[in-house]
Parts: sequence; C-alpha cells; structure tokens
Amino acid sequence: MAEEGAVDAGAPIRDGLSDVERLRMRRAARARAIRRRRRVAAGAVGLVVVAAAVVLVLAAGGGSTPGAHKTLGAAGTPRTAACLGPRRPEAAAILEYHVLLPAPAGAPFPLLYVPPAQFAAQMRAVAAAGYHAVTLDQLWENWHHDTPLPCGKPIVISFDNGYAAQYEVALPVLAKLGWVGVENLQLTGLPPSQGGLSRRQVRALVKAGWELDTQGYSHVGLVGLSPSELTFQTATTRREIQRLYHVPVNWFCYPSGEYDPTVIAALKAAGFRGSTTEVHGWAGPNDDPYALPRLEVQPTMSPRGLVEIVADMRDDPPPGDSGEH
Repeated sequence: MAEEGAVDAGAPIRDGLSDVERLRMRRAARARAIRRRRRVAAGAVGLVVVAAAVVLVLAAGGGSTPGAHKTLGAAGTPRTAACLGPRRPEAAAILEYHVLLPAPAGAPFPLLYVPPAQFAAQMRAVAAAGYHAVTLDQLWENWHHDTPLPCGKPIVISFDNGYAAQYEVALPVLAKLGWVGVENLQLTGLPPSQGGLSRRQVRALVKAGWELDTQGYSHVGLVGLSPSELTFQTATTRREIQRLYHVPVNWFCYPSGEYDPTVIAALKAAGFRGSTTEVHGWAGPNDDPYALPRLEVQPTMSPRGLVEIVADMRDDPPPGDSGEH
C-alpha cells in the first residue's frame, strides 16, 4: 500500500500536467513524506530519552519525592535538592555575619550589626543572583569526592559568636529559601541573658540542618597561647560540642582572623578539616583548607552591593600559605 502523500509512478496520467510539473509534484510529495518520517522518529527518540531519565531518577532517589535528589547536608545528613550541579569541584564564596539587629547607640563595633530587614533583603538578592547556600562539609565532599552540590552558584552563609538573633532572624529567612547556615559557636562569653544562643536554640539549628562549627571555647585569640591553653580552645572545645549536640564539628573559625603555624598544627591535631579567615575571596578546592577566605558582611552593604562585591572578589588572590594573615 502506498504511503499517504506518496505518488504512484505506475498510475495513468489524467490531469493534463506537463512532465516537469508532475516531477515537481512528486519531489514535493517525497519531501513531505520524509519530513513526516523524521518527526515520527524524533518523537520516538524523545520518548526513549524521557523514559531513561525517569529510570535514572528513580534508581538514584529510591522512594524519595519524584524529581528530587539526595545531597549531603550539615553533619553528613542527607538533604533533598530540586536539582544537582556538576559532578566536579566548585569554588564558593563564604559570607560572615554577626549580630542581626540594629546597632544600639554607642555600640563599640557598629559594623558587626546588620538589621533583620536588611539581612532578609541581602539573602533574597543573593538568591536572585543565582546562588544557593551550602555548608562547609558539603564543599568538602564536593572538593574531595566530586559530590554534586545543589544547582546554582554555591555560597556559604556563616554566623559567628552564637547570637540569639541568628536563630530568631536568620533561621526563618534561610528556611524560606530552602537554605541552611553555618554556626561558629563559642561555648562561653555570650550567655542567653546577654543575647547569646540557648542550648535549645542551638539544637533547633542543628535539627533544621545547619552545620555547627566553632570559634573556640571563649573566642580568645589563639596566637601566643600556651600548648595546654591552645589544646583547650581547640581539641577540648570540639569534643564538648560533639558531646552536647552530636555533630562532627569539622571546621574552625579563627577569632579575629588571627592564626599562625602553631595554631594550625593544633587544629590538625584536634581533627579539624580546615578553618576560615577574614581575608576576602572565594574558597576553592586547591586552596589551603586552614586559610579559607571569607567576607564580613557589614550594614553599609546594600543587597545589590553585596551581590556585586561577592562577584568581584572571585578573582581575589587567596590568603597566604598557612601561617600568614
């Protein structure tokens, strides 16, 4: 049976058309038939590709939500991401926040205060620019095992000292974006009566998927401490936070950004994977893990201005070799 649209070469000629006209008609009919066959074939290939993708997603996700993928979250717990980035190491910016409140009159360090509304606007601007918050442990897995990060440009949102406003303000703001933060906790020096996090609030952060790291027992400068004092501020502090909150505590944050080779040796002996500085730049897989750059966010930075600063500092040189600051 002739295919629809094809010309039967053996049919008698009854239309009175010239040979040239009939030849043109046959060629046009053949072209239409070829286009139809190609469309049918392309549709079949598309169905095969879609079916294969569904099989891969189901195999990777098991019984999880359709279209979702498991990624490594804080403390090594699986988290669900809408999609995954490339299976290769990625560089990331690390932001540093302190008090998420308006600076009171006469505050000795007013640049450490970012009002809640400004923080929320900054996070929305960062998200709109294509970033997605990750933890330092997620970066480590990406750098060392090619574990994919969530889609988007990775960025770490870290918080120092353990202020209660980080729970009251940052937790809900980040949760609306599907993000988690990194809390650099100090165990003493900032009780709840003075605006510090309570243990209940810290546990709530951990339950929400936040990563828990530390700045030491009391946020004291580490350079020049005796060996026993240095061990107490690093190894002892790590073990105590692990005991209290049942998390790994793999990263250290240098108080005031100060460190030297002796401090780094103590961190390595205590089992920390690395530490963060206060030098601007992006953290990458080839950087010294004990001198990762970080940007201190200040109230003078508008949401758009923060996004521009983050983008511009990508080309900044990393901090010097371990021991330079």
